[in-house]
Amino acid sequence: MNFISKVFSKDYSAERIKPFSDTITHLDYPEVGIHELLKETVDKFPKLVAYDYFGKESTFERFYQKIEHTAKAFKAIGVKKGDRVTISMPNTPEAITAFYAINMIGATANMIHPLSSENEVAYYVEISNSKYFLTLDKLKNRVLKATKNLNVERIIICSVDISMPLVTKTAYNALELIKNRKNPPPIMTEKLDESHVIMWNEFYDLGYAYDKKDYKIKSDPNDEAVILYSGGTTGKPKGVRLSNMNFNAMALQAISRVESAKPGNSVLSLLPIFHGFGLGCCVHTVLLAGVRCYLIPQFKPEEFVKLIKKSKPNFVVGVPTMFEALINSKEKSKTYLRPVTDVISGGDTLKSDLRKRINQYLADHGSKAQVRVGYGLSESVAVCILCPSHYYKENAIGLPMPNTEVRIVKPGTTKEVKPNKLGEICVTGPSVMMGYLNEPIETENTLKTHYDGKIWLHTGDIGYKNRDGIVFFESRLKRMIVTSGYNVYPNYIEQIIASHPAVEACVVVGVPHPYRKQVPVANVVLHKNHEGSAELTRDLIKYCEKSIAKYSMPVAFEYIKSVPKTLIGKVNYRKLEEDCAKKHGKV
Repeated sequence: MNFISKVFSKDYSAERIKPFSDTITHLDYPEVGIHELLKETVDKFPKLVAYDYFGKESTFERFYQKIEHTAKAFKAIGVKKGDRVTISMPNTPEAITAFYAINMIGATANMIHPLSSENEVAYYVEISNSKYFLTLDKLKNRVLKATKNLNVERIIICSVDISMPLVTKTAYNALELIKNRKNPPPIMTEKLDESHVIMWNEFYDLGYAYDKKDYKIKSDPNDEAVILYSGGTTGKPKGVRLSNMNFNAMALQAISRVESAKPGNSVLSLLPIFHGFGLGCCVHTVLLAGVRCYLIPQFKPEEFVKLIKKSKPNFVVGVPTMFEALINSKEKSKTYLRPVTDVISGGDTLKSDLRKRINQYLADHGSKAQVRVGYGLSESVAVCILCPSHYYKENAIGLPMPNTEVRIVKPGTTKEVKPNKLGEICVTGPSVMMGYLNEPIETENTLKTHYDGKIWLHTGDIGYKNRDGIVFFESRLKRMIVTSGYNVYPNYIEQIIASHPAVEACVVVGVPHPYRKQVPVANVVLHKNHEGSAELTRDLIKYCEKSIAKYSMPVAFEYIKSVPKTLIGKVNYRKLEEDCAKKHGKV
């Protein structure tokens, strides 16, 4: 019996959590690579549909053939074991095919946000020493400018329309033509070297001529496979190094805990692949389970209901803002959610009132599911704690995944606190990262060896654990802002704004937003010879756009005389948050 079959069989009855007798606590994990574990599913279910892209389907058998062919193409352009290949793409067949192909040849997939600014792209490529880059045609000039002084040997340019059905592709290109006429792209004044640029179709064709057998390596489970980016504990983007074992363990754990993750079922893959929740849960997990993956390159709230009605998914994974868009729709059908049997929310705190509204909406539209809350972070790939089905208590985030332990410690120490006492949430298990890229001190501050000799991930989040083992989340230690499910790190934005010649100091805080949950607002102290004005605000926005991603941009700039301080001299964040919320709370 292979590992996938064993998980499906639920053959772990001896090790379960009381009083949650249906909760598996132990699994065995294969000593293989990400692509090798996928091959088990391909061999078992070759004719099942692996993914659907705008109605165009690919079976697991055909998908794996494309992975092998793409691996040959990567070898043909010089990628070898140990190299790092940057992927800056939305959820497309080419992106996920490249992801598995990169793993097949023993290289690392360096996953970055397609909306990353020019400076951010340069930073990610430089710290990862990435020599190869896969990106969208729309982003070509940005990537060329960002990497012109770096050691990038090849840039592969792709388009979202390559795998679309002909009718959809024609309509898409017609709409793009209209958009470009209304808003022409900026004229490039700088002549960029494009000698190392290759289009996807030309790149893919290289695989036909590659006749060597060295494109498929036997993986070590502990080899680096993926780099995701997280703010770490300082807010500076950190490369999270994840192994084959990290990714495979998290996926098998999730399959064991989600009843709908079984062959022939389907899921809407709405979450982006540059994020562990999207790549780990909505791609790798569902594909290992033999589940049909509906790839959605861009989530549009107004199309959520339409997508569900068309695809009829068995389970939906999303962040709270997505579900808010769903329940705010005016869909009248009382049965369109009947196929949905599992709903999982992660990526941000799900407030009690929203959770109740989601559950009521599910019931009113034909689903027997209730939303389950998960907890995780890039440093554990994605989910490492998940609520049991139909379990609810205020602030509960659930039980640790199989082979995963949660310990609550006194912040700043490794000393465990008693049940029901607040402390820092720490996690140990097979999905915990290898460490941060080129950041030994940050790694040492985050991964700590406890008295039991195990390495524990200190999450920077505050919570507690009750006597039944259920973990509860209370607050974040970090000042991170979560906007539409994306992590925004104030420290980084503050550093950029404070480097402007007119700015003396800057403090960024999050304010409530009716749909995005939170948005950043910049509080700016100017040098004495400068005054706040609309012109200066425009200049600051232009200045920030060079280094700050669109989703991280402050929605407003407040000019203040001085930064308010507490009685002990620290920045009074609470006062700034309250002041900004009054003025910008409904941005």
